[in-house]
Amino acid sequence: MVDSPDAAQHGLLSAELLLRPGKTANAFEETVQRLLQTIRLGLIAPGEKLPAERELAAMLSVSRDTLREAIAALTEAGYVLSRRGRYGGTFVVDPVPRGTPTVGANGELRERREVPVAEIEDTIVLRSILECGAARQAAMCELSGVDRERLWQALEDCRDAAPSDYRRHDSRLHLLIAELVGSPSLVPLVADVRMRVNELLDDIPLLAPNIAHSNEQHEAIVRAILRGNPDAAAEAMSEHIAGSEALLRGFLG
Repeated sequence: MVDSPDAAQHGLLSAELLLRPGKTANAFEETVQRLLQTIRLGLIAPGEKLPAERELAAMLSVSRDTLREAIAALTEAGYVLSRRGRYGGTFVVDPVPRGTPTVGANGELRERREVPVAEIEDTIVLRSILECGAARQAAMCELSGVDRERLWQALEDCRDAAPSDYRRHDSRLHLLIAELVGSPSLVPLVADVRMRVNELLDDIPLLAPNIAHSNEQHEAIVRAILRGNPDAAAEAMSEHIAGSEALLRGFLG
């Protein structure tokens, strides 16, 4: 477990989890992807300001020109906007557009193609492997008092979220579980699969009974992790994921 002593000052999750260097051969595309993930998964919330340009370029290990080009693409796509003046900067729009675009060969953002059934199945399997494993490992960690409070707060935020904001808080809870494991490589993998899952979920109705059931399952997962029960945490996560799978297969299969 890697302790995060400054976690309380930065909220439940820090955007630094995903604002990391990408592959130098595809600097622009990787920068757009990292920024999109950070916005779509709620690590920088609607209405919040992105880090200053110099700081953000350093976090992503890209030139400021590359960063400006990436931000320009996201501005054109309607994900961020710029404000001038003393309190200016680049801000995430509120609300964030629905749907997740893809980065084309020339760096343009375009609508994502229809996802074949085989890719839906691949996403479901990958999610199960990553997130059940993350829940199991998190339950095996000796969590600090701060991290235990962050986990409980993330659960409360899901319970209290308005339907329009539920997906963001749901993603933050799942990402936090992955972060608590302490493996720097795990969070980007879980973020990637959450983006794929959310893209699919955006195409089906958000059902009130499903949200209520999901919150009950979230509580079972969190309680198992806090009790240090790996088997119960993995089982609760498996049941939770199975519910989403059933909806996806029913609506999109």
